[in-house]
Amino acid sequence: MSWTIAEVARMSGVTSRTLRHYDAIGLLPPAYVGRGGYRHYGEAELLRLQRILVLRELGMGLDAIAAVLAEGGDETAALRAHLAELTRERDRLARLVRTVERTIAEHTKEATMTRRDPEAWFDGFEPDRYEQEARERWGDEAVDESHRRVARLGDTEKRALQEQFEAVVTRMAALLDEGVPTDDPRTLDAVADHYRWLSAFWTPDADAYSGLGRLYVDDPRFQEVYDTTRPGLAAYLSDAMTTYAVTHLVD
Repeated sequence: MSWTIAEVARMSGVTSRTLRHYDAIGLLPPAYVGRGGYRHYGEAELLRLQRILVLRELGMGLDAIAAVLAEGGDETAALRAHLAELTRERDRLARLVRTVERTIAEHTKEATMTRRDPEAWFDGFEPDRYEQEARERWGDEAVDESHRRVARLGDTEKRALQEQFEAVVTRMAALLDEGVPTDDPRTLDAVADHYRWLSAFWTPDADAYSGLGRLYVDDPRFQEVYDTTRPGLAAYLSDAMTTYAVTHLVD
């Protein structure tokens, strides 16, 4: 039993382009390639795709997912661990639903409460841990504009931006492996793609963009995002961003 790439795309909601990208990077090769170069997938490939999507839902990048899948081991135990993470997120969302329902009931006077409990209004929320820091660094307008841009994005646009980000990280990692200097035109061309990706959320000036690059190195949370893909990638990208800011963003 096998399914074409178009059928897998329809069943899973993953675009054919993304499936081809997963094949190109070795994350999800098809079971076989038929006449005309058409990819076909079997049950094993579909189950691997399911696990990839689960790990994506848990916030993992493609390189980290590849490392997890390469470890092998007890598949059932791994799925149980993924299930536990998803269950925690489901429970959080369930609390959030109840919080909003309580607030609606209060507004419509359907609830009889002897006193209001302000703490209950925030049950289930996980405030953006970076937002306050971003407001302090770049100001309220920059953060508010970013929220407005994100709110206008559809699911297809969000997936495309995620793929764009992963492509930039992969490209920068390859340049680092080659030993290409951070001021080389090829590196700056890759950084230009990073700047275009970032501009979907926020359009920084030269100082803000180079400052963001420094944050990639100074803050372990950001550094981990890049160095998980390739050790030293955060510093490499940071240096390249500073060069790009000076050479392309200064009036």
